[in-house]
Amino acid sequence: MTSISFRDLCKADLDAVLNIERRAYPLPWSQKMLETSLGKDDCFGVERAGVLIGYAFVSCVLDEAHLLNICIDPAYARKGFGRKLLQYTVSKAIQKQANVFFLEVRESNRQAIDLYFSEGFNEVGVRPNYYPAAQGKENAVLMTLELSVDLQV
Repeated sequence: MTSISFRDLCKADLDAVLNIERRAYPLPWSQKMLETSLGKDDCFGVERAGVLIGYAFVSCVLDEAHLLNICIDPAYARKGFGRKLLQYTVSKAIQKQANVFFLEVRESNRQAIDLYFSEGFNEVGVRPNYYPAAQGKENAVLMTLELSVDLQV
């Protein structure tokens, strides 16, 4: 895999994040949602050759980390960058002393669900009609990863 680097994102990254979000999802987050997250959540970017190719937004409250959004530019998808970004994001949650990391994922997103399972996440429930969809609403699979000192990198 080509060398990548990680960094914290800031409001100046909004346009690049918005462009990736719009290319990756049929129902992307709005500019306002992304801007709000860039101002208050832990936001990490992954770069390749100095170009932002993905991002993750995490909300950390007390001992819980919640993955709000993770995305890799479709031009770089299925090359392992999403896995590396997820691993980095989990390591940052551990540094913040989170005990549990949780996320929701579209029920139809088998590729992401398989990635999360392979990284140790467990399915703990379903949130009915959680996501907007082209035809109404779609269920979310709720997944968690228990964090412990054994996982620290």
